[in-house]
Amino acid sequence: MTSQVSSPAEQADGAVAGEQREAAGAKDVRRLDRVIIRFAGDSGDGMQLTGDRFTSETASFGNDLSTLPNFPAEIRAPAGTLPGVSSFQLHFADHDILTPGDAPNVLVAMNPAALKANIGDLPRGAEVIVNTDEFTKRAMQKVGYESSPLEDGSLDGYHLHPVPLTTLTVEALKEFDLSRKEAERSKNMFALGLLSWMYHRPTEGTEKFLKSKFAKKPDIAAANIAAFRAGWNFGETTEDFAVSYEVAPAATAFPPGVYRNISGNLALSYGLIAASRQADLPLYLGSYPITPASDILHELSRHKNFGVRTFQAEDEIAGIGAALGAAFGGSLAVTTTSGPGVALKSETIGLAVSLELPLLIVDIQRGGPSTGLPTKTEQADLLQAMYGRNGEAPVPVVAPRTPADCFDAALEAVRIALTYRTPVFLLSDGYLANGSEPWRIPELDELPDLRVRFAQGPNHTLDDGTEVFWPYKRDPHTLARPWAIPGTPGLEHRIGGIEKQDGTGNISYDPANHDFMVRTRQAKIDGIDVPDIEVDDPHGARTLVLGWGSTYGPITAAVRRLRRAGESVAQAHLRHLNPFPRNLGSVLERYDKVVIPEMNLGQLATLIRAKYLVDAHSYNQVNGMPFKAEQLAAALKEAIDG
Repeated sequence: MTSQVSSPAEQADGAVAGEQREAAGAKDVRRLDRVIIRFAGDSGDGMQLTGDRFTSETASFGNDLSTLPNFPAEIRAPAGTLPGVSSFQLHFADHDILTPGDAPNVLVAMNPAALKANIGDLPRGAEVIVNTDEFTKRAMQKVGYESSPLEDGSLDGYHLHPVPLTTLTVEALKEFDLSRKEAERSKNMFALGLLSWMYHRPTEGTEKFLKSKFAKKPDIAAANIAAFRAGWNFGETTEDFAVSYEVAPAATAFPPGVYRNISGNLALSYGLIAASRQADLPLYLGSYPITPASDILHELSRHKNFGVRTFQAEDEIAGIGAALGAAFGGSLAVTTTSGPGVALKSETIGLAVSLELPLLIVDIQRGGPSTGLPTKTEQADLLQAMYGRNGEAPVPVVAPRTPADCFDAALEAVRIALTYRTPVFLLSDGYLANGSEPWRIPELDELPDLRVRFAQGPNHTLDDGTEVFWPYKRDPHTLARPWAIPGTPGLEHRIGGIEKQDGTGNISYDPANHDFMVRTRQAKIDGIDVPDIEVDDPHGARTLVLGWGSTYGPITAAVRRLRRAGESVAQAHLRHLNPFPRNLGSVLERYDKVVIPEMNLGQLATLIRAKYLVDAHSYNQVNGMPFKAEQLAAALKEAIDG
């Protein structure tokens, strides 16, 4: 843990106060500037719920935070095994932070598997809280422990807190009419209560949440609240926890406003709803459930009161087909998926390119290929989004950089789709989708005006003076074709995937027309108005770190570390990947070295090298986990010195 630095006078005052507390029998309270906690256990132990609740209370307290949920792909992985371990990591601080943290200061291990799977990530001196009830001989042998790690000295380098969580929970709930198995399920709430006491987290929100979650089962709600309070009281009274910790609110890290904790998928869902309202269009989602994108379908289905329609299709192809039909009918159309689903949707995306209709394809990337790593993160769909269709089928690509930024990225992707009448890729990933951070709720007047004007009547005059509607007569500034609602008198027109004649939209096999239409569709994408890329370079560096998507947090944290160590390094981050910002080429030319960290094998680096003839250096990772700041800082230092 990192503690705040205090003056000698403050240290003396603290020593006196500590002596007074000790004399009074009170426990010591220490101030910290940040903490990284990891809850780990079986996938049925409720670690994600425990982490979510601790996070919510931390957000309400006013700390800056970043989270990393990590769970198996199986619905119920084998109990007590290493592949079945589920964990939730939370980094919270009294200042601006960017990542879930490299190494936990505190590990809560609910069984031997959780301890073994996570102990290697802990620095020496970290706090380790273990549920001793689960450290049976059989459970330890299942994960390869020949002797108990709680007794053989292997944990001597850590501050070990052996706690019989299961026994204490069952004892706390003995007044309830519950079986032992039912009572044991509340041990995660006991652990949450203990950690809430250790770090002075608020409790009212969790108790209110439990009453709401189990409203139809008041006895279960009461039992969970009792377990939660018992964990708090245990921390207060046991001699094993002699110290509790305070992390002050991050008062200076946030601009004024109303904040809430939000995950990437939730922010993206809210962004789509906001875009729908700002465009004054009904929102239509055609989707097939797939990890890690399903949360968007679940969330949007709750908001019919905002004119949202959700269709859970029988497969990926039907999902995007329905969405494209909704776009033809005048809706703000969205389809959500992950990499395998994009492969199935590719033909219909090409059809949307040909029809030149607005359609948002949300790809929450995960580890691949094929089924790959459904619950792990990756950035390996960039080239698929750019080129994964037959023929010349250019599609704009937008990527958010943080969980909260998913809201703004959704608005930007919708702006491009509606303005330029094109399908647009929104490339998030599992790290952003499931991770969370504070988000300032925007004021309505801060949101863009996305209203569109549908075609109302004829737009072309023939040589004989007849007024007609040409479905492919383009706006001279955006090259977008008109959007005509089916059924509008006089605006009947042909659609389909066969090549169209310029202007009239009639079927055409003319070679010159096809050449013209291909080049025009490309020119439309190339001409999309996107902001210039901004460069953070306070010291005139010779090395630029260029990133995209969810690498923003780790890259920024690594750059901060290097600058504190006296290194000069510049940073820039791409939101628009097709088309690139117009000033990107001139930015790249200013630096001797360009380093591109990616969670793939160098896909953005390939595009940068091809387009700008820059000898970009790749730093790649494809292990299903986000970069660690320390790891990136070391790699960047090597690049600077090399």
